[in-house]
Amino acid sequence: MTPNLLIAIPLLPLVAALIAGLAGRRIGRAASAGVTILAVGISCALSLYVAKLIFLDGVPASDITVYTWLVSDGIRFQVGFLVDRLTALMMVVVNFVSFCVHVYTIGYMRDDDGFQRFFSYISLFTFSMLMLVMANNFMQLFFGWEAVGLVSYLLIGFWFTRPSAIHANLKAFIVNRIGDFAFVLGIAGVVYWTHSLDYADLFALAPSLETATFALSAGTTVPALTLIALCLFVGAMAKSAQVPLHVWLPDSMEGPTPISALIHAATMVTAGIFMVARMSPLYEFSGAALTFVLVIGGTTAFFMGLLGVVSNDIKRVIAYSTLSQLGYMTVALGASAYSAAIFHLMTHAFFKALLFLAAGSVIIGMHHEQDMRKMGGLAKYMPVTAVTCWIGALALIGTPFFSGFYSKDALIEAVGESQRAGATYAYWCVTAGVFVTALYTFRLLFMTFHGKERFGHDETHGDEHAHGHGHGGAPHESPWVVTVPLIALAIPSIVIGYLTIGPLLFGGAFGDAIFVREANDVIGELGHEYHGPVAFALHGLTAPTFWLALAGVVTAWYLYLKSPGTPARIAARFAGLYSMLVNKFYFDWFNETLVAPFTRLVGKVLWKGGDQLLIDGAFVNGSAKFVGWAAAKGRRIQTGYLYTYAFWMVIGLAVLLGWFLIGA
Repeated sequence: MTPNLLIAIPLLPLVAALIAGLAGRRIGRAASAGVTILAVGISCALSLYVAKLIFLDGVPASDITVYTWLVSDGIRFQVGFLVDRLTALMMVVVNFVSFCVHVYTIGYMRDDDGFQRFFSYISLFTFSMLMLVMANNFMQLFFGWEAVGLVSYLLIGFWFTRPSAIHANLKAFIVNRIGDFAFVLGIAGVVYWTHSLDYADLFALAPSLETATFALSAGTTVPALTLIALCLFVGAMAKSAQVPLHVWLPDSMEGPTPISALIHAATMVTAGIFMVARMSPLYEFSGAALTFVLVIGGTTAFFMGLLGVVSNDIKRVIAYSTLSQLGYMTVALGASAYSAAIFHLMTHAFFKALLFLAAGSVIIGMHHEQDMRKMGGLAKYMPVTAVTCWIGALALIGTPFFSGFYSKDALIEAVGESQRAGATYAYWCVTAGVFVTALYTFRLLFMTFHGKERFGHDETHGDEHAHGHGHGGAPHESPWVVTVPLIALAIPSIVIGYLTIGPLLFGGAFGDAIFVREANDVIGELGHEYHGPVAFALHGLTAPTFWLALAGVVTAWYLYLKSPGTPARIAARFAGLYSMLVNKFYFDWFNETLVAPFTRLVGKVLWKGGDQLLIDGAFVNGSAKFVGWAAAKGRRIQTGYLYTYAFWMVIGLAVLLGWFLIGA
């Protein structure tokens, strides 16, 4: 692989973003869309070529330095690429999903005034994510990390005239800054212990640092690798929306639907998962850090899934699903099943992007209505959207032979095989989460595409409204630029798991890109029982997870098709639990009622007391006033009369004579 080939992959989306962003109004809407789609399409093709070279042709990994920015105290700050099997897979996933989103955007954003700006942003987002996954050093990793955060801020607040969008993008930005502060501390720890920013140097020194400690105080020390790993993971908690730094992700639905697919499927939220997998040589030498990862992931997987059961916004239900599935990936990381986490990341990218884009198609067909209570029976109006959404849903709940089954079932079995502290708790969380996933997924399907048509009548207010058969007209299938990406994503949502489970999980396809200590190799243990994708799927038909998923589907059918009045009665019967779920476990209430006022108070104290009173008042203005006062007093000595000067000369002479006499 030549350096020029690798440079072209991230550079093409960047150049296209600059053209669409700076010259979009001059070249027009069609040209802006065309140049960004062409650039990402070529980048995707090059990524597929690189993947072929690495996975099929056996070309070794490339670790190259493209540009050295500076060298300070022996530490090199540089732009470079590490393209191994893990990177190659991520490049394909990011570019393929991004390409589908670019094409889809033509139809979704065709009437929006910010058409060119949107294409510029999503192309820039693709560049940022590629720089992140291709990095071979922490400086470039941090650049990509912050760049995806910045562009996500711009995209979530794309409709900046909406106060809710501005609130959402600020929330995402601030929460991610909390995680990024810890992330910077983790990178500082790497530099402190290795005197380098390069991955290779950290990975080589990790075994020797297993016993190293860091003094927090005179009598308190912590293992150095544990401290570094935890700081890096807190950054991943914010980026990949793990409890309690998850609160920004549901609100990010304020952005246009293509961005929901791009952020929540293959790019920003998976950055933390990728980072921990990339840092496997570090995490493998810190059992405490992996236990923390395991517990956080299990908590997120189960409890965030519950919120999807009570949400009525079609995009937010899928957003809570993303939270839950990210928890599944995180659990796998904590169990040292890094390959299973990346495998689920890959399959999830396809079917979750499909679900988001299908939701966007529904929103188009429903004239921008997102409340599922005002839908129902859309399958006959939107058959392509309905079928592809069914495919994504079957993959999401882990239906045997669909892609999500292979990754999720292997992941759950790996956690069950783990002997690490916290593994039992995490196993029950991800197992119970199977039922919850099926329940909220088929709740969405049944409320949206089946049952009674509700889009001509507002059940919540009992009046006609401007959607559906009201002033917006009847629902309709979306144009081909929307449905073709749905079909393109539906195909891997069915087959990609079947085709890749063998090599990716049990065939050593990741090679040296992922490091697992022999004592932690749960995937290796599962490999002894693997006899091919068909046998794996047939075995899944007898597993508890299959019956839990089936129970979730049947429950959703009964509650939302057979007896649609039952959910309201259950909500009234368990009002306390329902209120807790509707209020999202009160995380937002806690942040907005307690944390935000406290931080504003601290800021006001520092502003009034520190800045205005101490710095401006005492140091700046105070010193100026003191100089003016001293000058005014000193000015009185300069009277201009000779007898005054003679008087002070006599006084001075007397003082000098007195001093000499006392000294003698």
